[in-house]
Amino acid sequence: MNNERSPRNRTLTVSEEECQALKKKILYPQGEFFSIVDILNKTICANLFDILDSLPKGFADLLIIDPPYNLDKDFNGLKFSKRDDDKYLEYLFGWFPGIIKTLKPGGSVYLCGDWRNTFSLYSVMRDYLVIRNRIIWQREKGRGAKANWKNSSEDIWFATLGENYYFDVEAVKQKRRVIAPYKENGRPKDWEETDNGNFRLTCPGNFWDDISVPYWSMPENTDHPAQKPEKLIAKLILASCPAGGVVFDPFLGSGTTSVVAKKLRRDYIGVEINEKYCCWAEKRLIAAEQDKSIQGYTDSVFWERNTLNLQKKERSHLRG
Repeated sequence: MNNERSPRNRTLTVSEEECQALKKKILYPQGEFFSIVDILNKTICANLFDILDSLPKGFADLLIIDPPYNLDKDFNGLKFSKRDDDKYLEYLFGWFPGIIKTLKPGGSVYLCGDWRNTFSLYSVMRDYLVIRNRIIWQREKGRGAKANWKNSSEDIWFATLGENYYFDVEAVKQKRRVIAPYKENGRPKDWEETDNGNFRLTCPGNFWDDISVPYWSMPENTDHPAQKPEKLIAKLILASCPAGGVVFDPFLGSGTTSVVAKKLRRDYIGVEINEKYCCWAEKRLIAAEQDKSIQGYTDSVFWERNTLNLQKKERSHLRG
């Protein structure tokens, strides 16, 4: 499990010896009925279909759902095969109604996908939830295509169980550089003048162009083929889960949702069928006990992309 890496490559590795120790932290269900006490802050290694009926009802403040997209994809030996639109929609309906039962009355859902299956995501959500928005985030990775437009974005559908739901817009404002600073009566209007430049806190929109996909020099990076960035998940959690609330991810992958929830002082539950990925998640959760940093999120503010040096200066200024 431990590949040879260059000295500067920070991609997560887990040795066979480490994995044996990490397995002791993983929950392997044996068909018993789960209470929230049994599964809180746990990584559950299981096929979601096998345990769906055993999950407690009404425990989650927030569902972050990142299922296999309708693509041919190899998840460490577990292969998902592309199917026609009707078959993929049937696959979604096979588990989505059961997952919704885990939501609290004021709970929220974020469902991830891409342009190929976004209609299917909308279709399954509209039958059970109040759809609020569709987030499009810029996913700049890969070389592109010669005979088509490069696919540089993915979708996240946002919905709630009802009309009363939690949403903290102040927690997800973005700090952006002011290109044309406007002053009124000689003072900055809606922006801040600092030694490191001029900045404005802006309300978040539904197009996110400030996300960096994890790559080899980032400590959050793993070899998972569809890993979501911690910054992306942090926005969803801070906006839609109160402090001390519960975040549930039924397709946990390498553990990003659980790791970010832990860093942001939320409880978490994750289900993942692949034992190797579960081990990755547990190693990342251990690391999160010491390092609670999230790339692009500094001093309770999300910074636009490519402002790392400015973030460091801001932190030094506040500490000084």
